[in-house]
Amino acid sequence: MRTTGLLARLEHTVGVTPAGVVVAALVVPVLALGRALGSPSVFLLGYGTIAVLGLSRLLARRRLSVEAERSTLPTRIRVDQPIEVQLRISAKRRLATVVLEEGLDESFGNAVRLPVAVLPVGESLEHGYRFTARRRGVFQVGPLVAEWSDPFGLTRKRLQIAPAETVIVHPNVESVQDRITSREWEDPPIRPPQSKPWPSGFEFYGMRDYVSGDDPRRIIWTASAKTDDRYLVRESEQGITDRVTLLLDNDQEHHTTGDPSETFERAVRAAASLGVKHLSDGFSVTLDANGARLAKALRGPRARIPLLDRLSEVQLDTVPLARSLERLTLDRQRNTHNVLITPYLDGDAARRIRILVERGTSVLLVLLLWEDTDSAMIHRAGGLGCNVVELRAGVSMDRTFARIVGAGRK
Repeated sequence: MRTTGLLARLEHTVGVTPAGVVVAALVVPVLALGRALGSPSVFLLGYGTIAVLGLSRLLARRRLSVEAERSTLPTRIRVDQPIEVQLRISAKRRLATVVLEEGLDESFGNAVRLPVAVLPVGESLEHGYRFTARRRGVFQVGPLVAEWSDPFGLTRKRLQIAPAETVIVHPNVESVQDRITSREWEDPPIRPPQSKPWPSGFEFYGMRDYVSGDDPRRIIWTASAKTDDRYLVRESEQGITDRVTLLLDNDQEHHTTGDPSETFERAVRAAASLGVKHLSDGFSVTLDANGARLAKALRGPRARIPLLDRLSEVQLDTVPLARSLERLTLDRQRNTHNVLITPYLDGDAARRIRILVERGTSVLLVLLLWEDTDSAMIHRAGGLGCNVVELRAGVSMDRTFARIVGAGRK
């Protein structure tokens, strides 16, 4: 059985087992008793104990001549993705009574321990195991350590035979709908001041006659064939921007307790899903947390990996949501679609969001709801004049975003 706590730390640093600690603790009382009794036999017992400790330490210092290889691990994996690992140990000298231990983070499972009774010279030993990442983050697999003891079991020696490797666990991504283009940003009815259009939207608006300079690829040939000497081109709704900013509220005060926090992990998955969606649509994506900017102006399919890397690393903090909203309010470049993901919306945050909406800034508010959510917060969010998504645990993000966002645009 493995020791834990103080004795385990002492064993790892000094190399003395709990049995060795007990034996060493008896040396001083035995010598004191021998001095009090004036008995050479008791003194001899004490000196013999010291000799046994020294001999145990000397025997445990034997050198190992062994090579270890770990199969290539993927640098990035997904949550709940099983990973197969193969260990190969080759002995250059006879190996006996050694325990090999592969360190694993607790989210991957228990450490892998492989007792080796005897491994002759020149032979190899292979051992495979599997682990599954239960949560996102940046973790270490390894190091692989050889551990052995002296014949008396009083001391223990540890030697690293294979280094640790870093594995980044990305949050899972779900299908979501979040179209930046919306008729409320067009002329007619009115374009808000200080907002600039992005001319190529996604939504079909109608058809018009072809004019010089139009892209021929936009010609609708089936419709043009029904007219006389007219070419009709596709006209899309005009979008407000090609830039998206994801604001992830990581203030630990308002997220659920526990490690990991259920609402915070849900928020990270929502940010990952929205970020991947907008990157695939060709938008520029910026990722903000309360305290700092995590990623700036990511664009293109290749930007998916750095975005998910940043979301794998982000953790809860003590910085309030007002800090990130203040940066957003002071930002002079307002032609950006902003997605705020938060479990709590107080009066101050609501006022800041209302100011942004009145300035013509595009805002999507994603509220993370759980059993202790304040109902007043939901009513407060409903009066802001922006689209609101109520994201509940156990409900598909695709269904939620499609229903709420679509309803907000009607």
